[in-house]
Amino acid sequence: MHTLILLGSPRKNGNSDILARSVASGIEQHPDATVEFIRLNDLHISPCQGCGGCNKTAVCVINDDMSALYEKVDQCDHLIMVSPIYFYGLSAQCKAFVDRCQARWARKYLLGIRFRQDEQRQGTLLATAATKGKKIFDGALLTAYTFFDALDLENGEPLLVRGVDERGAILNQPDTLEQAVALGRTIASRKN
Repeated sequence: MHTLILLGSPRKNGNSDILARSVASGIEQHPDATVEFIRLNDLHISPCQGCGGCNKTAVCVINDDMSALYEKVDQCDHLIMVSPIYFYGLSAQCKAFVDRCQARWARKYLLGIRFRQDEQRQGTLLATAATKGKKIFDGALLTAYTFFDALDLENGEPLLVRGVDERGAILNQPDTLEQAVALGRTIASRKN
């Protein structure tokens, strides 16, 4: 089982990265599991232009670093989107990636091409937020769930952490990090 982890924070080694690496450590405890990290901030991903170029081919007309990611997303068994919360939504890095998956939406909904339906692939959102608002994750969850749907991914159980602002603050929540490792073990033990 191969898990693709998309790190959506512009800040290296921040709270969302630490959370993701904890989940990965749980996944890697399974002998047949592999994990691949991609830091979106290190890539050049242009925003979707809404041009409709993908509507007939399911191929985005923009040629940038996103081009190589489509196949990685298609091939993974589990996709984990990792993001800090900015203004009640995903980071700009994550949102640009999600928007560029319009080509995958077109493949499914305009061309009727489904992908790996028999394998029950899954997508999971990991998110961290500085504040503790009741609805702080609502926007990110809606975006993640519609994104996962476009990729024919079942919604995995999200891991959402409030009240972690300063870099490394999540290290003061050992129970949360243990929960992350346990989530990783659960992900790795799923049968496709």
